[in-house]
Amino acid sequence: MRTVDAHRHPQRPREFRAALSHARALVGGIAALAALCAWTTPARAEASRFTFAVIADTMRSPADEASTQRLLDAIGRERAVRFIVYDGNLKGPKEVCRDTLYERRYALLENSRLPLFFIPGEHDWVDCGTAEAGGFDPVERLDLLRQTLFADSTSMGQNPIALTRESEVSRFRPFRENVRWVMSESANEKANDRTADQARDIVFVGLNAPGPNNHYLTAGGRNGEFEDRVIANAFWLEHAGEYAKRRDARAIVVFIEGDFDPERYKRPERFAWLHFARSTRRDGFLELKRSLVKLAQTFHGPVVVIHADDERVAGGFVIDQPLRNDKGMAVTNLTRIGLAPRDRFNQWIQIEADFGRKTPFRVSVHDVPKQIPLPTTPPLQSHDESGASMSGSPDMPNVPGFGPASELPPLLPQAPGAPGTPGGPQLDQEGSEYEPAISMPPGSILPASPSVPAPSPASAPATSPRVPPGTPSGAPG
Repeated sequence: MRTVDAHRHPQRPREFRAALSHARALVGGIAALAALCAWTTPARAEASRFTFAVIADTMRSPADEASTQRLLDAIGRERAVRFIVYDGNLKGPKEVCRDTLYERRYALLENSRLPLFFIPGEHDWVDCGTAEAGGFDPVERLDLLRQTLFADSTSMGQNPIALTRESEVSRFRPFRENVRWVMSESANEKANDRTADQARDIVFVGLNAPGPNNHYLTAGGRNGEFEDRVIANAFWLEHAGEYAKRRDARAIVVFIEGDFDPERYKRPERFAWLHFARSTRRDGFLELKRSLVKLAQTFHGPVVVIHADDERVAGGFVIDQPLRNDKGMAVTNLTRIGLAPRDRFNQWIQIEADFGRKTPFRVSVHDVPKQIPLPTTPPLQSHDESGASMSGSPDMPNVPGFGPASELPPLLPQAPGAPGTPGGPQLDQEGSEYEPAISMPPGSILPASPSVPAPSPASAPATSPRVPPGTPSGAPG
């Protein structure tokens, strides 16, 4: 008699076991898919926001270069930071605005691991006209920055980002410093998902609007540089608003260096000419504020203006909405962020843009970790400090009494009798016939040309009058 084990399960048919295995495989696939979705959801949420850093005014002397390099290295170690904005003043107000100084500071910013966008500031070109800064022509120094620091179609840094310059518009060809770039939720969006990607774009704009009063000059005559730049800035803001509307962008962020004093807004008056009392100080940022109000009316999303604050703030920054329109009402979709870190060498302002929040920006102050040492490599020496010429160019001797050979115009040979030559009209003390280069420091006076002694009668070759052919020698003419 066969004994049956009560704990032994009866053997199932082969077809039933195959179906059960297929069901288990299907359930396992669903579980794996659910786990994959659970892991990809935070990644998608993480991709919906990004962070950028803002620093300003960190180099006022050669001793500050090592601290600035350490600051850039510390920001470069932050994995969430996508780019850096240097909001003006790569030199101090008392540093001479020489070409070599700009070259050295430009090389330092180019070493940034992250993309870096530079916004020109007051000390970069406006203060160059002071005696402490060398007495240069500020407009000429601005042109130098446009030809060097703003020459490329990308940002600075070892991993640059493409940008658009206002100089691409033929009418505003000189204004290479006014830029625009776009940051999206994800850089790897598919082409068929472009509409969803555009809804999460943020348009960034950089403008040349320096302190203390936007380079408005009170001297008589046409304020040419200021007036032309005001028109260019207004056009670039209007163009950015229309561009953001076409892309259905999330927000617009505008960077300027000068503190545009948004609390002080003068509404346009219809009969302003009837006011005989003249204001003691004309607001150089008046047109910029009106352009910002118009931008906020054109683009209905958040508009953020970031600038360096002249006043020291306890928390390192200030956030408010002080700008009002022509009717005296607050512009609710325009926010000002004024930057004033307590320690500009060891702190940076970090702004997080989160596309999932109704208010997409969050501001915080970050410190440089103490374990990051100062760079041990010596900073790049300028041409004046090292005495060496730039790489790739031959050495040129300096003429005693003149400035560096690379900063002087060539002396062209002049014909006898020309101004400034022996026998010709002499130059006056103001140099009306010939002036030194604009980039020469003040006080440099061109030495007078060595006087060439006139030839004496004895040294002059004897000449005899021409005698017509056929005339006998000694006969009277």
